[in-house]
Amino acid sequence: MDSSDGQSALVAEPPSTENKTKLFRERYFPHIADRYWNNWQWQLNTRFTAMTSISAILELSDDEADAMEALGASGRIPVNITPYYLSLISRDDINQPLRRTVIPTMAELNTSCGEAEDPLCEDDDSPVPGIVHRYDDRALLLVSNRCSSYCRYCTRSRLVGGRKAGYTVTLSQLNHGGYIDDAIDYIRNNTAIRDVILSGGDPLLLEDTVLDRLLYRLRGIKHVEIVRIGTKVPAVLPQRITSDLCDILKQYHPLFASLHFVHPDEATRECTEACAKLADAGIPLGSQTVLLAGINDNIETMTSLMHKLLMMRVRPYYLYQCDPVVGTAHFRTPAEKGVEIIAGMRGFTSGYAIPTFVIDAPGGGGKVPLQQNYIMAADECGLTLKNFRGEVYHYP
Repeated sequence: MDSSDGQSALVAEPPSTENKTKLFRERYFPHIADRYWNNWQWQLNTRFTAMTSISAILELSDDEADAMEALGASGRIPVNITPYYLSLISRDDINQPLRRTVIPTMAELNTSCGEAEDPLCEDDDSPVPGIVHRYDDRALLLVSNRCSSYCRYCTRSRLVGGRKAGYTVTLSQLNHGGYIDDAIDYIRNNTAIRDVILSGGDPLLLEDTVLDRLLYRLRGIKHVEIVRIGTKVPAVLPQRITSDLCDILKQYHPLFASLHFVHPDEATRECTEACAKLADAGIPLGSQTVLLAGINDNIETMTSLMHKLLMMRVRPYYLYQCDPVVGTAHFRTPAEKGVEIIAGMRGFTSGYAIPTFVIDAPGGGGKVPLQQNYIMAADECGLTLKNFRGEVYHYP
């Protein structure tokens, strides 16, 4: 982390991925000092975006190389990977989970039945640019169209990465007008909105001064009780979580952070330290995980991820069925798989470790929770219940 940040709080013993990053730096960045490697702006400016630079580090398969060339020509979501996150990726295993989430394959060029660029119909629920207002008391505020690393299954791939004109807040807009003025005015004029979620792209890619000013303006709206930030930064760019950033965020409580994780290999020492800083700033942390075929679609991997999240002081919140975005069929599992995983965890780990499995209903239906039915029968005498072991009990 930044040398100016000092020693972080005590954290759990680091996983083996720590050695991956060390060996990666020694091999590919031997002359880069800590003050650069641990600087989030250096990480952003040194991202791997071209096939030539990535192929110098990874042994790309023909399928991966063809996909990078074809996707670049198609204008689809780009390939961007921070040096830190690339250090966690296997050089030669094309089936490694983290590799599959950020390195494209030709399967992305296929469009399957039911897929759409905006399957959740967010654009239909956007009364003004930058706002998605689906639930009466909550509004999504899009403040960035950039991510430090792009997930190949991204729900909002239509807006991020430069494919189309997206929404990115600047200090000039906050001071002199822009789309953000209309978006904030919409929130101010709709007094039912008590919860605002900052999303994008990744809100934490905004500069400190911009994020500070944005939060200040939102906190000036009396009926806004809660502000949430949705981000994957702790997993892919933990260097962004500096003491200066935390000092800004803790001025605007109650402030929550929804963090995106997909695999236990993301729970590194750097990520753990980033989460510790956010938690020490008084920010409750929750996780949002997407169920992905061949990546985390088994009980063992999901349980390991949730246990590591709790060790990082992150409470498992949602497990999402992968949205039917164009070109993502190879990531999707049957919905029954998510129900099976949650049922396989229940009773065999603490309730804190079990997220809620949901499908964000296509067409703008919102989140629908799915779970195994533990009620076998119900009548005037009571309920017949089945527990996590399949044993039957009666509740009068």
